[in-house]
This record gives sequence, C-alpha cells and structure tokens, in this order.
Amino acid sequence: MNTASLSIRRALISVSNKEGLDVLVSFLHERGVDIISTGGTAKKIREAGIPVRDVSEITGFPEMMDGRVKTLHPLIHAGILNRSDLDEDQNALAEIHAEPIDLIVVNLYPFLEVTAGKKVVIPGMSEVDSPTLELSEAIEVIDIGGPSMIRAAAKNMIYKAVLSAPEQYQSFMDEIKHHGGVSFNTRVRLAQEAFEHTANYDQAIQLSLKEALLHLPSNQVQKGEMADHNQTEKEKSASEEKMKATLILHESQNLQSNQAHWLRYGENPHQSAAVIGHPETYIDCFHGKELSYNNYLDLDAALRLMADFRNDAPTTAILKHTVPCGVASAATLVDSWKHAFATDQTSPFGGIIIFNSELDLATAQELDEIFSEIVAAPSFSAEAEHLLKQKKNRRLIRIKKWPEADIQSTSIFGGRLLQQADHITEIPTDFKCVTERKPTDDELQKLWFAWKIVRHVKSNAIVFAGEKRTLGIGTGQTSRIRSTEIAAENAKRESLSLHNTVVASDAFFPFADGLLKAAEFGATAVIQPGGSVRDEEVIQVANEKGIAMVFTGIRHFRH
Repeated sequence: MNTASLSIRRALISVSNKEGLDVLVSFLHERGVDIISTGGTAKKIREAGIPVRDVSEITGFPEMMDGRVKTLHPLIHAGILNRSDLDEDQNALAEIHAEPIDLIVVNLYPFLEVTAGKKVVIPGMSEVDSPTLELSEAIEVIDIGGPSMIRAAAKNMIYKAVLSAPEQYQSFMDEIKHHGGVSFNTRVRLAQEAFEHTANYDQAIQLSLKEALLHLPSNQVQKGEMADHNQTEKEKSASEEKMKATLILHESQNLQSNQAHWLRYGENPHQSAAVIGHPETYIDCFHGKELSYNNYLDLDAALRLMADFRNDAPTTAILKHTVPCGVASAATLVDSWKHAFATDQTSPFGGIIIFNSELDLATAQELDEIFSEIVAAPSFSAEAEHLLKQKKNRRLIRIKKWPEADIQSTSIFGGRLLQQADHITEIPTDFKCVTERKPTDDELQKLWFAWKIVRHVKSNAIVFAGEKRTLGIGTGQTSRIRSTEIAAENAKRESLSLHNTVVASDAFFPFADGLLKAAEFGATAVIQPGGSVRDEEVIQVANEKGIAMVFTGIRHFRH
C-alpha cells in the first residue's frame, strides 16, 4: 500500500461553490500544477489570470446536453482511478493517452440550497401550504458528474487527494507548504469527508422526492371511502412517513447548507456555543450586544408564544428562562403591559419582553423602569426607540416574521432527538364540555386565553387566568398539585384575587386533588386534555363543586 506523501502535479477542478477558488488555483499554479477544469469554473480561473485546460481538450468531446455530460468520460475517470504503483494501470493509461490526475477539487450543484424550505412538486400532487419547487427545476440541481468524480477520487485515496468543500482548502495548502505533499492520513480523512458529503447529498434528494410522493392522490382517502374526524390507518401511515422524511431532510439541510456562527459562550461562560442556520430572517437585533446562547433560547420561546397572539388585541408577554411569567391582552399596549407585569413583578428583572404590535412611547416609558435583557416588537415608534436606546445593555429586537410550525432538534447521549414543533392550536369549538354545568361565554373566553398560554409553560403547567390576563402561573414542578399551589402563591404575593378565575392544565389531572385545590383558590372553570384513567372521578368532583370543565383531547407537555 502506498502510504507515502502525495505530490500534486495535475488537478481537476469543477466547483459549484467558488468560494476560495482564486486563492487555491493561485497556490497550485505557483507550484507548477497543471490545472484542468470545466465550464464556469474554467472561466473563473482564467479571469484570475491562471492558465487552465478545458476538460473538452482532454476528452476531445465538447460539453453537451446543457452541461449534463462533460466529465463522464474514460479519459477523466482513468486519470482519477489509476494506481501509480501498478504497471498494468500505467500501461492502460498510455494505451488511451490518458493523464494521471492527482488532485480532484469538486463540490456539488446546490440542491440543498435551492430546495431549502421548499417542497418539490410532482405533477398531480395535492396543494401544500409552503413554498414549492417544480420537479423539473429540482432535477437540474441534481449533480451526477460531481458525485462520480468525488467518489472515484475518494475510493482511490491511497493514490489521490479529494477536496469536496471550500473549508478544506486552507489546511490542505498549509500541509503542502510545510511538508511538500499530502500525507496518507490526510488523504484518508478527506476521503471520509467526501463520502459523508455525497451520502448526505443523496439522502437529501431521496427524502425530497419521498416527501413529494406523500402528497400524490394515491396516498389520500380514495373516493367512496368512509372519512370521519379520525385519520384512517392509510392516512396515519402516510402522515408518519411524511413526518419522518421532513425530520431527516431538515437535519440534513441544516448541517449541509448552513455555516455555524460562533457565540461568545454557551449557557455558562465555560461552555463553547454556536448557532447554525439563519435566525436573522426572523429577527433584527438593531441595538445592544450580540445575542447570547441564552438570549436565543429565550427569544425562541417568546416568538413562539406571541405567534399565537399575532392577530389579537395589543398583547404583552414577559418571559424569564423561556417561561412566561405574565401575559395580557388589552385595548391599549400600555394596559396590556401593566396587566402582564402585575402577574409577577419580581421575575421580569433581566427577562425578555415581547409585544405583538408597534411599541409606543407610553409603553416604553413603563417598561423602562425595570431592567430587561431584551425588548422585542414588530416595530418601534421613533420616540420609543430613542428612549430605549439610552440603555446600552438592553437588546432591541425587531420581529421580521413569526415562526411557523417547524422541526425541533435536541442532542442527547449518542445522538439527537428530532420532533415536529407543537403547532396544534385547538379552537373553542373543538372543546368538549364533560360536566353538568357548561362554561359561560365569559368563562369560555378566559379558558381559551389560558389554554393558548399553558402550552408555552413548562410541565407540569398550571395557569390561572382572568379576562385576557394571567393571574398566576405554576411551572416546571414534579407534581401538578404543587404547580397549582405555586401559581396561587404567586398571585397572593402580588395581591391578585383568584376569585372567579379559570385554570388551564397542560395535561390531565391524574387525581381529583388538583382540581379541588384549584377550586379552593377560586377557580370556577377548568380546561385540560382529559385522558386519565380517573377522568370519571375528576368529572364527578367537578360536578359536586359546580365547576365547568372542558376537555381538549390534546396534551401540551413542554420539557
């Protein structure tokens, strides 16, 4: 096996992403490397003043079929796949007048970038509620010659070197500068990265097509079949397959198409951290220090909560450590601020404040009385912006768009967890009253408000609410009854009455004691998912206490 350092005499370069290309070809030219290239890459190299030979000069055939066929030729692949220490291979090269190629620099058509955030549309598909890309367009960014050359060079790693990403160029050049060639270990590492790159690329293509197939009519309920509120087994299976495809495709696209942006540190100063993706498409941090790891986490929670109120009356939400500590809607923004802040006047210190409408001067003056890490709103009046910019440590965020349902990803031991975001938002007409007394219209409005908030509170979650405002929030406890007690204690501390309030619980009451405790504190109506083996017992107690209770059928755990 040839483990000696590899000297580069001839290189084939064909890249879609031309970042760093001018530096690399200048480096190679200075060392007398013969450069072969294709189409747009060759043009770019010539513009840099570097001599280059077109692949067509080597093969004797012009590029054809709009560039689909150019490097798929024996003279090219023989030059890549030959083994320099085998006489048979060198004789075969001589017979067809092929030249050995030592370095292959190839990156692929931008399938991931072009399809990111879009669904590939196959003729006959049902409509989808997201940006789309025609199949014919997607096909044209599926690379064939590129993966073939990358895989050929990676297979021949003992004799060749392959660069499949611009990020590899600098260390490659540094090694040649210091050692005169490319070591065997480096060639193996580059081959491993090349195979990983082509595997992810192929996976993204097949998953895009698989997801598109799930929208074809054959995957839907056929005419004449019974259809009701529940999914058929066929629909359920298709839905699960679509979810799996979406999860894996999302992760593949994130890893391949996005560069990491390094943050100052993670949750704590001794932890390194980075953000991957493009959060700047959702927010604009136009004042204050760069966002930290914890800021991003808090903002994510705040944006998702306020997205549920985007079209409502002026609304304020205050969060601390990703947990709501006060939410209110009112006729004016300043009143919504006052009611939200009144829920808990201690926790908001150093927290995040978010609004669903333009932040005006009156509201800015009120919130300026406390220290807050972040203030976010769709827009700021000139007067409010001028006032809030007086504090340099306060970050001001302009919301450019609200997050939609997407994929959530969390690392765990030995892997990652992926799931669809909890985007289901029930509406009052879906609620099922399970008690003898039905909620009044007033109670129903309160229940709806509390239910929109409780799914953003960490489990076990309890929310006491009045008219369009929170009055007590219990979060993150190991017992639901303890969350209820904490919510009531918080209300008492702020001198807020829980008389004639409603209670929302993110999951069912496992025992009747939690409901009894809520009633003891003044709640007259309860909203919960239902589904406990003791539901009948809880319903019976609610009836005895004259409490109206509705089931939603949907649980909203948040860990």
